[in-house]
Amino acid sequence: MSFAIGLRVYIEDTDAGGIVYYVNYLKFMERARTEFMRALGYGKTAIFSDDKMFVVHSANVQYLGAARLDDELSVTARPVKVARSNIVFEQCVLRGGELLCRGEVRIACVERAGNRPCAMPDAMYQQVRELFDRQAV
Repeated sequence: MSFAIGLRVYIEDTDAGGIVYYVNYLKFMERARTEFMRALGYGKTAIFSDDKMFVVHSANVQYLGAARLDDELSVTARPVKVARSNIVFEQCVLRGGELLCRGEVRIACVERAGNRPCAMPDAMYQQVRELFDRQAV
């Protein structure tokens, strides 16, 4: 399952030349992952209520083209690896059919109190795992 959100590029997203500043692609990807989890019923408050949170463990990003001021973008999030304590997402930022940026981002579930890795809630794990298993077929 590939999940996508639409975004518009605003002046705050760009450098002086009107081109999206490189770190903002990571922010766009964060929004897509957050909305992916929200669509499954896990908004930020639902995750925090279990005294857990997700943090970025690692990111590998390739910049292939430049988004510009006022562009309409589509940002995808697709789980490609699911474990008890982390999820790896394949993510893309597109303008129309043009791939501008792609990345692989691993998010880890940690305890809020000590930032130690822990298992994500069982229901969440099962739901994401089922989506992953269906797309792998």
